[in-house]
Amino acid sequence: MRWYAGSDHAGVALKRHLVELLRALGDEVEDLGTHDEASVDYPDYGAAVARAVVAAPGALGLIVCGTGIGIAIAANKVPGARAAVVHDTFTAEATRAHNDANILSLGARVIGPGVAEAAVRAFRATPFEGGRHARRVEKMAALDGCLPDGDRRP
Repeated sequence: MRWYAGSDHAGVALKRHLVELLRALGDEVEDLGTHDEASVDYPDYGAAVARAVVAAPGALGLIVCGTGIGIAIAANKVPGARAAVVHDTFTAEATRAHNDANILSLGARVIGPGVAEAAVRAFRATPFEGGRHARRVEKMAALDGCLPDGDRRP
């Protein structure tokens, strides 16, 4: 599985930990930064991950900031990105199964590494259910002018 990861300074330690987990599971992960605790702006990293995920169909994203909220808002400005703030395994599974989320957003100041690991594993393992959910994902994609796979509409 292919992943792109990014974080701000508040999320760098948790992101680093989760990147190591994903690699240990056999996944390919490109870490787009930041790489230390020097203050940076989370929108830069949320957008970078979202652009990379949308450009690589089938890829997933991992983004981390203090709450997971700001970086997810930034990522969701990129057409085709579906970033979801997740707090546990239930929300990780639900957003993959029902929303076909392609970016997992976590708050390093909200959840600890154990819960974050479980959420990553659940997000990674849960497929999109399709069916009635596909219609809803198509409606979300239409809001930003994209097809569900991230391709732009003419």
